[in-house]
Amino acid sequence: MTITPNEIINKEFKKVFRGYDVDEVDEFLEQLSEDYEKIYKDNINLKEKIEALNEKLNHYVNLENTLQNTLLLAQTAADQAKESSKKEAELIIKNAQETANEIIKKAEERVLEINKEYEILKNEYNMFKSRFRALLQSELENLDKEYIKNEVHCKIKCNR
Repeated sequence: MTITPNEIINKEFKKVFRGYDVDEVDEFLEQLSEDYEKIYKDNINLKEKIEALNEKLNHYVNLENTLQNTLLLAQTAADQAKESSKKEAELIIKNAQETANEIIKKAEERVLEINKEYEILKNEYNMFKSRFRALLQSELENLDKEYIKNEVHCKIKCNR
């Protein structure tokens, strides 16, 4: 049970013979009541402040928890994005390597085809050259024969 300042002021004591001085007791009680009232009001104000501060503290604790959860979610999302980007980069590199390998393979196949075509054309050229040479030689022989024939013919006619 708490005593209020009014209870201190209104307190009545029994009067006895040879008791305390009533005025002095009343003055002391009045001073005590004023001090007690001041302390009582300060106590109420402090309790209200404590309650307000506890509410703020709870608000900030909740805010801190929310921020920590948000940071944790952000970190998780960042890690997932990083992992996803890494996998995507690896996939892009793998596809690029496969494409490069296909291009190289096709280029090598094309080089082989060109080399075969070159060999075929070279052989055809050599065959053409040999035939043309044979043809030219044959024609030269024909010319020589014709020339000799004409000379012989001319000598016969000229000697006549």
